[in-house]
Amino acid sequence: MTNTIMRALCALCCLIVLAPLAAVLFYVVSQGASSLTPSLLTRLPDPTAAHGGGLLNAITGTLVLLLLACLVGVSIGLMTGIYLAEYGRGRFAWLVRFLTDVLAGLPSIVAGLVAYGLIVVVTGNFSALSGGVALGLLMFPIVTRTIEGVLLLVPSDVREAGLALGVRRWRVIVSVVLPMAASGIATAIILGIARVAGETAPLLFTAFGSPGTPNSLLQPVSALPLAIFVDSQAPDQQSRALAWAGALVLVALVLLLNLTARLLAARFGGQRSRG
Repeated sequence: MTNTIMRALCALCCLIVLAPLAAVLFYVVSQGASSLTPSLLTRLPDPTAAHGGGLLNAITGTLVLLLLACLVGVSIGLMTGIYLAEYGRGRFAWLVRFLTDVLAGLPSIVAGLVAYGLIVVVTGNFSALSGGVALGLLMFPIVTRTIEGVLLLVPSDVREAGLALGVRRWRVIVSVVLPMAASGIATAIILGIARVAGETAPLLFTAFGSPGTPNSLLQPVSALPLAIFVDSQAPDQQSRALAWAGALVLVALVLLLNLTARLLAARFGGQRSRG
């Protein structure tokens, strides 16, 4: 009887955890599904149109910003994660881990202000570059710590076997360790992208928004979070419906990224168990 009661309590707690997510999904789908049309993905915003036009500028801007964020966050996070997992010993490594954990909890608006001071003030213009750098600053701590954990899961016997054959350590890391952890590294990158895909605050200080598609990295650019923020405050019904459709697209993107990360993590775990 005690076992049954405890299992029921655990199941109840799981339902309580899932209830907010289910409520958010249900409400977003109910509000945005009617405006989710093919033209939403292929047309620019048009307040005079019947449905307010589309979100082509926001979608393409989001892709550009995420690409720039990956160039910053993945490059820094990958190299730092490799260092911590393979060479991270002593006080310096402890300091790097500590600062990485601090940055992981950094408010997103602070990253936006840093990118604003480093790029917007210097160039004198809001731009996709500054927005990508801001998102990259938020991404790399997560990528760093996740990649470190993934690399530590690779058996040390593999490294020792390579070193015993006379292969240099860097070559063992590049040719043996990283390929074995490829699925886990991809999971870390996807989790980092999912972390920053919905950020709005840093983009207000950097990307700023634009009604057109991006044609330069040094010009303002729109993004789905920015479009949702602006359209949700508009007085007309068409813009608010467009905001709900954008929210649905953004939620679907985040869910897809997290699902992909889960599948890759399960694949990586299966490879380790077979090894």
